[in-house]
Amino acid sequence: MSNARCHIFTEKDGLLSKVAHDLRIRVDRFDVKVEGAGDGRQVTATFDPGSLVVETAISKGADNPSALSAKDRAKIEKSIQTDVLDVRRNAEIRFTSKSIEERGAGLVVTGDLTLHGRTRSLTVEARDAGDAWEASVTLHQPDFGIKPFSAMMGTLKVKPDLRVEISVPKSDG
Repeated sequence: MSNARCHIFTEKDGLLSKVAHDLRIRVDRFDVKVEGAGDGRQVTATFDPGSLVVETAISKGADNPSALSAKDRAKIEKSIQTDVLDVRRNAEIRFTSKSIEERGAGLVVTGDLTLHGRTRSLTVEARDAGDAWEASVTLHQPDFGIKPFSAMMGTLKVKPDLRVEISVPKSDG
């Protein structure tokens, strides 16, 4: 799916949050398969947590590409892979739908998300964006046994909730 996109948005927290950055992180390797039609549709999505790339810092709701050096981005990516997600033990994130309902101009997709070795039920509302389906979902990291990043004795940390946005073309070709 060359035109598919998946981003993760983190927000800073803690006493030193003024010196930290909210982030937009891109998932480079993932696959979304939609099989069947109508009520028999099923969605299976796999994501490679080792492919997360820090795209940019976000300040006051706008991209701030100069806020992080290449070295800073690499350090954050390494921390995500080793300390937060432990990708050596958790090499795949997987979503498998159980039901798909049409609702208005969109879809309500309910299924199981396996992340960091834990599986939880998840409901995602996808909206019809013309040539693609777009969805946004909030994940609470502790629900999946993930301890949000924290440094400097907790004075600098990432909020436990993060937002995932995905756009999947209706047909890629």
